Amino acid sequence: MHASIRTLRRRRAPAGEESRGKRRPYGSLRLSRSERARRAWPIARDHDGVAHRAQLRQAGVSRADVRSEVAAGRWRSLGRHTVRIHASTTGRARLWRAVWESGPGARLDGVSALLADGLTGFSPDAIDVTVPAANHAHALAGVRLHRPRSAPEVVSAGIPRVRPDIAAIRGALWAHSERQAALIICLAVQQGLVEPGRLMAAAPVTKSGRGAFVRTIVTDVCDGSHSLGELDFARLRRSRGLPTPSRQAVRVLPDGRVYLDVYWAEHGLVVEIDGGHHTLALEPVRDALRQNDLTLTGDRVLRIPLLGLRLEPDKFLDQVERGLGLAHPLGAARQGEQHPARGA
Repeated sequence: MHASIRTLRRRRAPAGEESRGKRRPYGSLRLSRSERARRAWPIARDHDGVAHRAQLRQAGVSRADVRSEVAAGRWRSLGRHTVRIHASTTGRARLWRAVWESGPGARLDGVSALLADGLTGFSPDAIDVTVPAANHAHALAGVRLHRPRSAPEVVSAGIPRVRPDIAAIRGALWAHSERQAALIICLAVQQGLVEPGRLMAAAPVTKSGRGAFVRTIVTDVCDGSHSLGELDFARLRRSRGLPTPSRQAVRVLPDGRVYLDVYWAEHGLVVEIDGGHHTLALEPVRDALRQNDLTLTGDRVLRIPLLGLRLEPDKFLDQVERGLGLAHPLGAARQGEQHPARGA
């Protein structure tokens, strides 16, 4: 009786039981090459060619199985947690690896989070990853770690990442230059990755430093207001000593009455300040029609994107100055002297 019980207890599991996902005892036979591939490839497919070792173990692929595949050169170890399964991985595989290897609670942040959301037209020099300050973090080549006291809200679908509006603001704050900061904000809005209202709410409230600049850019891009641009242009115009333009200039064009942002009637020069909304939907078409109508009536039109007043004010004001000089009858003859209109 006792012998038969011991025999039953020592009876090996039925064939195929391991393939049903039950964990195999330590030291048991390894899976076949084809079975490893069958279990690992769906995981790697969902993670752009890579897999987390914990996910592989949950699928019944043991540490010994992983070592065998790595030794054979079919898989590649990319760190403590990341294994490359597919020979050809996508750029997003780097993002998965950065999150998995940086520490518990890690999530993409800044521009890297926006890249995971589909951002195009921007190539960062490092992957930004945030790890909560209370968690242990691991430095990784090509990854820029951030350790905030309170971690921002995370989007868990797909690669763990910071919410797009927060990511856009933080990406702009961490940018290498104001030009790069403005580009990040513009791309995030233009590509529909973040709602303007949420971006406005997330913008930093500060009166100095990069935060003040970012707040200004967010307002320019999201608000679509002309008045802010016109006030800034008036300030820059006065600093240059340029003449006062016509006030509340109104012109009648084939499509009806239009209000010109800045108009020097005596010089036949129009300056249009284009806010962020001028790049949306059919606005470029309407802008082109209006500019063409103005040109056909004898005026010249200079267009200044509102961002241009932030990033290249001197270059745009140089163009306005040249436009006024060319319109002046003595402008060509007085090159090299003080602009005839300055100080008027």
